[in-house]
Amino acid sequence: MIDLFSGLDAWVLVSLLLALAFVLAYEFINGFHDTANAVATVIYTKAMPPHLAVFFSGVFNFLGVLLGGVGVAYAIVHLLPVELLINVNTGHGLAMVFSLLAAAIAWNLGTWYFGIPASSSHTLIGSILGVGLANALLNDIPLGDGVNWQKAIDIGASLVFSPMAGFLIAALVLIGLKWWRPISKMHKTPEQRRKIDDKKHPPFWNRLVLVISAMAVSFVHGSNDGQKGIGLIMLVLIGIVPAQFVLDLNSTTYQIERTRDATLHLSQFYERNHDSLGEFLALGKSVKDDLPGKFRCNPQQTEPTISALLSSLNGVADYHSLSPESRIEVRRYLLCLDDTAKKVGKLPDLAAREKADLDKLRKDLTATTEYAPFWVILAVALALGLGTMIGWKRVVLTIGEKIGKQGMTYAQGMSAQITAAGLIGLANIFSLPVSTTHVLSSGVAGTMVANKSGLQGGTVKTILLAWVLTLPATVALSAGLFWAASKVLGT
Repeated sequence: MIDLFSGLDAWVLVSLLLALAFVLAYEFINGFHDTANAVATVIYTKAMPPHLAVFFSGVFNFLGVLLGGVGVAYAIVHLLPVELLINVNTGHGLAMVFSLLAAAIAWNLGTWYFGIPASSSHTLIGSILGVGLANALLNDIPLGDGVNWQKAIDIGASLVFSPMAGFLIAALVLIGLKWWRPISKMHKTPEQRRKIDDKKHPPFWNRLVLVISAMAVSFVHGSNDGQKGIGLIMLVLIGIVPAQFVLDLNSTTYQIERTRDATLHLSQFYERNHDSLGEFLALGKSVKDDLPGKFRCNPQQTEPTISALLSSLNGVADYHSLSPESRIEVRRYLLCLDDTAKKVGKLPDLAAREKADLDKLRKDLTATTEYAPFWVILAVALALGLGTMIGWKRVVLTIGEKIGKQGMTYAQGMSAQITAAGLIGLANIFSLPVSTTHVLSSGVAGTMVANKSGLQGGTVKTILLAWVLTLPATVALSAGLFWAASKVLGT
C-alpha cells in the first residue's frame, strides 16, 4: 500500500491522509447511527448483553463489508461523473472531497447528539449532490451534467420506498405472529416479562430469533452502508491521486485480456445490431470529435473510442506499464463505453436476449475499474465497528421506547429485524444503497401500529423532519463549503 503513495508532494500526501481520516471519521459516526440500529432491538429486549451485542455486530459488519462486493460502493461513486473527478486538478479535488465530508460529518454529529435516527445514506448522497451542483455552477457546466441524475433518481427511489416497505412488511409479519400464536410470551415487553414472569431475558426461541436476525441486520448493514464508506474512499483516491487508482493496478494479465476481449465483443455486438443502433451510435460515420471529452460521453463517439481503447491496451499485460496519463485515458474510455452500453440497453428496439448479452459485456468491461483495495475494506470495517461500540446508547433508547407509546415487545423486535435484514439484503443484490436507520425505525413504527400500541407523535415528527430536511440541508451545506473552498484555493 505504501508504495502507491510514494513520489507524491508533501502537501498532497498530507491532504490525502486528512481526507482519508475524514472518511473514516464519517464511517465512525455512521456507527453511532446506522450500526447502532442493528443492535438496538436485541439490546433493548435484553436478548444479548450490550457488550456482546456490539462485539458480534462488529464481527458481522466486518464480514458484510468483506463479502459484500463493491456494487453499492460504485453506485455512490457514479453519482458524479467520474471523468470530472479524474480531470480536475488536485486542489479542486481536495475542495470537493473535504466539502462533502465536512457537510456529512456535521449533519450526522448534530442528529446523533439529539438522539435522532437520521439517515447517514441521505446525508452522504445530499453532500455529493451539493458538491456536484456547485462544481457545475463554478465551471459553467450544465447542471444536467454535474450529477448523474439517472443514478440519483434510482438511489432516491430506493431511499424513499424502502422505509415504506419496511413499515408495511413489518406490520404484516407481526399480524401474522399474533394470528399464529396470539397468547405467546413473545407478545410481552421486557418490562412485562420481568414483572409477570420474573424473567430478565426473552423466551429461548424468541431470544434465538432476535439474536440471529440482529446479526443478519449487522451483516447486510456492513455490505450496504459499509460500501458507502468504500465508495467515499475511492472517490478520495481517484480525485486526489488518480494515476494510482483510476485502474486496478493489481489486475492480472487475464483480467486485462478480458477487458480487451469485452471491448472487441462490444464492437461486434454493435455491428451485429447495426440496423437498430446505427443511427444512435453513428456507426460508420465521421463525427465532430474523435474521442470523449473530459466532462461528458457522447454515444456517437463509440467507434473511435473503441479503437482508441484497443490501441491503448494493445500488448499491455500489466497496467503498471502504462503511463499515468494513459491510465486516466483508458479509464475514461472504459467509463464512456459502459455509459453508452447502458443507454443502448434501454432502447426499445433491442431484443431481450441482446440486452442480457450487453449486461454481461458491461461487467467484463468495468472489471478493472470498479474495485477496492483490501486495506480500504478493512479500514472501513474497523471504523464502523468502533463507532458502534462507543455511540449506540442514544439510538437504542429512541428505537426501543420513544417511537411507540408502549415499549417494544419481543415479537415486534423480531418482525422489525427480519424485515430490515430482508429488505437491505434485497437492496444489496440490486446494488442500491438504502438507509438501515429508516428501514428499521419504520419497521418498528409499523409494528407499533399493528400492535395498536400507538406512536409517539413528537418522536415520529422529529424523525420525519430529519428525513425531509437531511437532503436539502446537506446539499446546501456541502455546496456552500465547496464554493468557499474553491474561492480560497483559487480552483
